[in-house]
Amino acid sequence: MTIGFSFRAARSTCLLCVAGLLTLMPAAAAARTGRPDPGPPGGARAAVQPALLYRSGTQVRPRAGAPGIPVVSALSWVVADAGSGDVLAAHDAHRKLPPASTLKTLFALTVLPVLPGGIRHEVSGDELNGIGPGSSLVGVVEGGTYRVSDLWNGVFLNSGNDAVHVLASLTGGWSATAARMQAEARALGAHDTQVRSPDGYDAPGQVSSAYDLAVFGRAGLRNPDFARYCARIDAMFPGRNGEAYGIRNTNRLLTGEGGVEPYPGLVGIKNGYTSNAGNTLVAAARRDGRTLVVTVMNPQEGGGHAVYEEARSLLDWGFEAAGRVDPVGSLVSGNVRPRQGPEAVPAAVAHARPSRHGPGWPETGAIVGVGGLGAGAMALVLRFRLVRVKGG
Repeated sequence: MTIGFSFRAARSTCLLCVAGLLTLMPAAAAARTGRPDPGPPGGARAAVQPALLYRSGTQVRPRAGAPGIPVVSALSWVVADAGSGDVLAAHDAHRKLPPASTLKTLFALTVLPVLPGGIRHEVSGDELNGIGPGSSLVGVVEGGTYRVSDLWNGVFLNSGNDAVHVLASLTGGWSATAARMQAEARALGAHDTQVRSPDGYDAPGQVSSAYDLAVFGRAGLRNPDFARYCARIDAMFPGRNGEAYGIRNTNRLLTGEGGVEPYPGLVGIKNGYTSNAGNTLVAAARRDGRTLVVTVMNPQEGGGHAVYEEARSLLDWGFEAAGRVDPVGSLVSGNVRPRQGPEAVPAAVAHARPSRHGPGWPETGAIVGVGGLGAGAMALVLRFRLVRVKGG
């Protein structure tokens, strides 16, 4: 059975996409160049001034009785409220730095919505070409058949660049995926990020910022699939000859491995490391109905565990400072499109949900329309092999 579009329908879809892009371009250009002027000091809501986050150094606006900012060696960091988007404090929030695998948060935001988890795909050798030397891998092999949900476990838990390469091949290829990630970042109001390699592997010109990564983390918590994967501690991954093996999340603040105490209430999100980027981390935790998102980029002291301990101290400060500081900015930008519903509930994210499609998927030749920039201004026609499955 084959599901597809006629050439005429595909051409019409592309024309509609181009029209949508032309409609959105002026607004996006205005958002890139606009810089709100600082307003008068005073009330918390009136005092949210994104311009403060473009200043160098630490930005915080304490009220009486507010706790002091902890000592943090990271080159850049942000503490924000995931619900309101208020930035409670930051240091060089818009400093452009290599993000390492924390860029996979943007990859997931871009690709997760368009690939049903129950799809099974047989991996070709071409899909594994171009993986950077020394990359973290989950163990995807040529000729192996994997569910898309297996590959996402490989991305979120093992930071597998091999899994990213396969997923990117299913959504138009490496360059097309990078372009769509770039468009997604702009649609979210993240203007520091330049995508060159969708897996976060060091590449010339590839940068992000603590601010942008916090934006991605906050958006991810509003996607139930993203929230479920990033909170998962372990999973089984398909191996050779049908024998699965266990994989475990490399985010030590979540798992408590390697001498790092797990953080109470942590709900993800993603850690990363390259020799160029150093250690990077986007972390989110919930306490008393409040969720904070913290980004830490490249601590300069304390070794490999410093990224976790500095995130811990910033989370502790953020929860203690609740109601005792005025925001210094916001993760919410004027050009941000509405996201999918409220923040996902952490208690639910550890439980897998059945596939939206269930039994009866076509065995060959499915074509899927994909949303990209804004609320669907871009579309991508995908064609890949499907195998009948029972669930996601």
